Amino acid sequence: MKALGFDLRAEASLTVLASDIVKSSAIEGEILNPEEVRSSIARRLGLDVTGLLKAGRDVEGVVEMMLDATRNFDKPLTKKRLFDWHASLFPTGRSGMRKITAGAWRRKEDWPMQVVSGPYGRERVHFEAPEAERLNDEMAALLKWLNASASLDPVLKG
Repeated sequence: MKALGFDLRAEASLTVLASDIVKSSAIEGEILNPEEVRSSIARRLGLDVTGLLKAGRDVEGVVEMMLDATRNFDKPLTKKRLFDWHASLFPTGRSGMRKITAGAWRRKEDWPMQVVSGPYGRERVHFEAPEAERLNDEMAALLKWLNASASLDPVLKG
């Protein structure tokens, strides 16, 4: 990349980042407009955005979170950083029509948090999250482990 000119390097970065963000979001079932993603990244990289679509709030949040995660991969993952990412992903404090706690641990009254599928009356619970009262301690233990010794390959940690 050093042999390439600045414009070509910036374009390559833009293309790779946009692709990563669109594909990572698709894994979660969130389909983002690739042109909006490119526009958001280009603006943040200081590139010319003339003629590009204006990115929506949802795209801006995902881009903000992903850029922090990729640019600051060598920094410790903290509670504050996770909360900032969550607030970026849910800037209105809503997920669809539901009000959610964004940028904080889930509250007791939000319980139970479940991953469910199937028709009404025959739902199947695939996962039930721990009680809200356990989150602070459980997440503190996870963050401590993630930020501990670099002897374990980061891919295996993730």
